[in-house]
Amino acid sequence: MNDSPKPRRRWRRLVLAAAVLAAAAAGAWYFLGGVATVTVARPERGPAVEAVYATGAVEPTFWAKVSSTVVGRIAEIPVKEGDKVKAGDVLMRLDDREAKHKLAEAEAKERFLTQEVARMSMLAQRDFASQQQFQRTVSDHAQAVAAVAQARQRLSDLTLTAPLDGEVLRLDGNVGEVPRAGDVVVWVGQREPMRIEAEVDEEDIPKVQRGQKVLVKADAWPNRVFVAHVTSLTPKGDPVSKNYRVRITLDPGQPLQIGMTAEVNIVARETKDALLVPFGALRGEAVFVVDGARVRRRTIKAGIVGTTKVEVLEGLKDNELVVVDPPPGLKDGDFVKSRSAPAPKEGAAAAAR
Repeated sequence: MNDSPKPRRRWRRLVLAAAVLAAAAAGAWYFLGGVATVTVARPERGPAVEAVYATGAVEPTFWAKVSSTVVGRIAEIPVKEGDKVKAGDVLMRLDDREAKHKLAEAEAKERFLTQEVARMSMLAQRDFASQQQFQRTVSDHAQAVAAVAQARQRLSDLTLTAPLDGEVLRLDGNVGEVPRAGDVVVWVGQREPMRIEAEVDEEDIPKVQRGQKVLVKADAWPNRVFVAHVTSLTPKGDPVSKNYRVRITLDPGQPLQIGMTAEVNIVARETKDALLVPFGALRGEAVFVVDGARVRRRTIKAGIVGTTKVEVLEGLKDNELVVVDPPPGLKDGDFVKSRSAPAPKEGAAAAAR
C-alpha cells in the first residue's frame, strides 16, 4: 500500500495553517492599532487655472511726459490738473524776456548783413571790393541767419505745449520755480483706455501671449477682481533684472486710478471642469489611493500644479479616495485607517506661477 499522499497532505495543511496564522496576525495587528491613520479626500471637480503672476502700475495707454529742454523760471501756467487740452495748447510758459531780447538782436544783425551782402555784391561787380570781402560778408550773413533760427528755437522752447489731445493728469511746478532741463513738469494723457505695464520673469514669458485674459487686483479694492487682456510684449528683455515688459489693457469702465500698483495673474491656461486633488496628496508623480484597508501607490499624470490643488489628467477616478499628506514611510500595500479631510473651500482651483 502506497502512503506517499500523506506527507503531501501534511504539507498542504502546514501551508494553509501558516496562511491562516499570517492573516490572523495581520488582522490582530490592524485591529490592535498597529497601522497608520491617514487623512483621505475624494477628488473634486472645479476650474484649474495656470497663471503667470506679476506686478505693475496703472497708466494711460496714450500719454506723454512734458519737460523743458532749457532752464527757465516758470512765468505762467494757464492750465490746471484735470483740464481737457488739445494738441498744441499751451501748458506752461517760462520767462522769455531775455530770449526775446536776444532774438531781436539777432534779427537786427541779420537785417543789417542782408543789406551788406547786397551792397558788397554791387561793389564787387564794380571792382570797388574784392571777392574775398564779398565772400566774408556772405559768410557773416549766413551765420546771422543761423543765429536768428537758434534764437527763435530758444524762444519757442520756453513755451511748453500739449503733444496730444487729452487731460492734464499732473502738474509739477509753480510760478516762480526754476525746473532743471529735462525735469518732467506736466503729464498729459487720455484716461481711456488704461493699461498696466508689468514686469514678467524670463522663465514665465514663454507662457504669455497677446490676447490672454488677465485678472487684476489692487489694494484699494481688496475684494474685487478686474478683467484685462495682454496687448503687447516687449521683444527684448532686461538682461540685469531678467524681466520682460508686458502691457496689459484694462477693460473700459474700471475704477482703477492712474499710478496705482496692481497685482496681475495672466491666465496662461484654464480648464473649466478639472479633476482636482489636494496638493498634499501628490508625491512626485504619484498619489496613494485607499483600496479597502490598504493603500496603493498610483502613478498619475498631473496637469496644472497650484499651491493648494493639483489637476489630475490621467490615473485617477472621481470616486476614489486619495491620502492627503501621507505619513513618512508609507508604502504600497500598507494597511491604514482612514479619516476624512476637512471639507474644501468652495471655488478651490489649481493655479501656478
